[in-house]
Amino acid sequence: MSNVLVTGGAGYIGSHTTKLLLRAGHKPIILDTLELGHAAALKYLPGAEFVRADIGDDSIVRETLRKHDIDAIVHFAAYASVPESVAHPDKYYVNNIAKSLTFLNAVKDAGIKKVIFSSSAATFGEPQYTPIDEVHPQKPTNPYGQTKLNFEEILKWYDVAYGIKSVWLRYFCAAGADPEQELGEDHTPETHMIPLSLFAALGKRPDIKMFGQDYETIDGTGVRDYVHVTDLGSAHVLALDALNSGAQTNCYNLGNGKGYSVKQVIDTARTVTGLPIKAVEAPRRPGDPGVLVASSDKIMTELGWKPQYGDLPTMIKTAFDWFRTHPNGYGEK
Repeated sequence: MSNVLVTGGAGYIGSHTTKLLLRAGHKPIILDTLELGHAAALKYLPGAEFVRADIGDDSIVRETLRKHDIDAIVHFAAYASVPESVAHPDKYYVNNIAKSLTFLNAVKDAGIKKVIFSSSAATFGEPQYTPIDEVHPQKPTNPYGQTKLNFEEILKWYDVAYGIKSVWLRYFCAAGADPEQELGEDHTPETHMIPLSLFAALGKRPDIKMFGQDYETIDGTGVRDYVHVTDLGSAHVLALDALNSGAQTNCYNLGNGKGYSVKQVIDTARTVTGLPIKAVEAPRRPGDPGVLVASSDKIMTELGWKPQYGDLPTMIKTAFDWFRTHPNGYGEK
């Protein structure tokens, strides 16, 4: 079993992954500023140690790597909003590239040779074909996707030069909540489609905006491939197992291979909740591709990944159940 440093481990995907790492017998050490993560999530992760620090805090990072005898890294810590990245690319390049590079150099100097990187389908940009496989051209349409692609390339060359093996996991749209209802999605501000739809159903907002009605899709609204957050977490555990078994640097797409339009998501949320949801048309957002649907055949074949919560109603129901039992999220704000 590994001592694993999980950057951003108090965040949405990071906390769910940490829970699965604990269940698999690993020893996670969470490094998080709590800018976007949640201290309240940590109580559901007994056995995981916590260090409050930024990935750019070089001395703290180096001391943490040494003190905890870290074997492997799972790197989540990043800013991840497409519209914000378009408006503030400087913020994204500083955190997702400059600070991450400072962090990676500390990892290199500590002699750690295993890194799992939280990448994104945003590296692909507008798809040339769907479903998108791992060899699809990568031409990001926004700074967020560009920073993720840049860091993939950095990891590739750090393998060539320093022998650091890495697995890059390119998520499509993370959704849902812990089936045991301990962990969930709590972002401020919230920008994701499913939570915003459920907030409209629960009366926490007046409506849900549908950005763009002129995409070349089944109903003119954008199409996305949603993948349950727990299924994403299980892929990280499998990636760690692979690196521990001597796997080479590799990349995998994570989705369910089926896309749903914005209108289909809203309609499904209405069915699952039994509540009305007002939908309002709005202009396209800069940098948003029309269709993003994954092929996950590679990780299924090579690592045996199999989504357990792959259907959209299940994803929406786990999220809805968590929002109902946690009306103020983790209740910190």
